[in-house]
Amino acid sequence: MSGLLEELPLFPLHTVLFPYAQLQLHVFEDRYREMVRSCVEFDRPFGIVLIREGSEVGGIASPYMVGTAVRILKVIPYDDGRMDIYVEGERRFRIRELDEDSQPYLVGRVEPVIEIEIEPNDQNEVLLIEAKDQFEQLIQKVFARQEFNVSVKLPTDPVVLSFTIANMLHMENLAKQRLLETTDTMERMATLMPILQLQNLEAREPNYYRIGSEDLSEWITPN
Repeated sequence: MSGLLEELPLFPLHTVLFPYAQLQLHVFEDRYREMVRSCVEFDRPFGIVLIREGSEVGGIASPYMVGTAVRILKVIPYDDGRMDIYVEGERRFRIRELDEDSQPYLVGRVEPVIEIEIEPNDQNEVLLIEAKDQFEQLIQKVFARQEFNVSVKLPTDPVVLSFTIANMLHMENLAKQRLLETTDTMERMATLMPILQLQNLEAREPNYYRIGSEDLSEWITPN
């Protein structure tokens, strides 16, 4: 099996990153500076994985086995060697083997996580329409409190839509991890719906849900 697996540097964090989402990281440990430099030099992705046991700083953390491969979009270096990096999630992977010895950072031998094809039927269509409607309502409520009028451009691909919604909702990391590991788009959407509906109701409260326009810049058009 090892010959068929992709070798991927891993960055364990107390964070779940979904595909298509962006994240800013401050990199200060020598091992991760080296990892970032290597990824930039050879135009390679690295993987973000949620920590199961251990800490982000020092030592080797034990990760969950499903994570997201990310592409580095931008690196801002500092004189002392620290750096800020901006990354975007591209695809999910499942770790089959862990290598703690070949590099100063954790390396995984990974395989792709494959999404189940969506069955075209009325039930799925109704669920997707309701999810889009609920999510659009939530965004409108958030921006209405900030005196913005927006027209919402939601992803047309159901898989992308499900991860977009998951990324924007407030959830514990374990709940996010379960969604990341789910390979059935409609199951993921069905799990998200009650959370989306609840946060839609609670968004009426002035200080509950905080999203800035920069978070939604890729898929809203301010009027």
